[in-house]
Amino acid sequence: MTKFFKHWQDPVNALIGLGLFLSPWLFDFSNQSTAAANAALVGIVLMAVAIGATVVPRAWEEWTEVALGLWLVVSPWVLGFADRMDIMRMTVGAGVVVLVLAAWTLATDKDYNGWMRGRMAH
Repeated sequence: MTKFFKHWQDPVNALIGLGLFLSPWLFDFSNQSTAAANAALVGIVLMAVAIGATVVPRAWEEWTEVALGLWLVVSPWVLGFADRMDIMRMTVGAGVVVLVLAAWTLATDKDYNGWMRGRMAH
């Protein structure tokens, strides 16, 4: 039996992207323009990258997911909505999950981590 997806983490990250995109309306912070725009924009980009990684897996897509995860973790402070604890926790939580899933894929896929094995052998 062949696998439908190379990495199960990518469809999960696509769903997180959908959740981020919808979160300003689902969690009633669409009036918080900076936080809402951040969630919607990062959600769209995350969905696109994760769907791309599901259909045609490439390491750069995983690295993009790592960068998006890192951005989500720091964005409440950079964009100034860390004082809204509910929005901050949702954003940081989503970022941590995205970051962990993308890093997990990079660490466990033999096609992506060859550079790491080469360095460890020396």
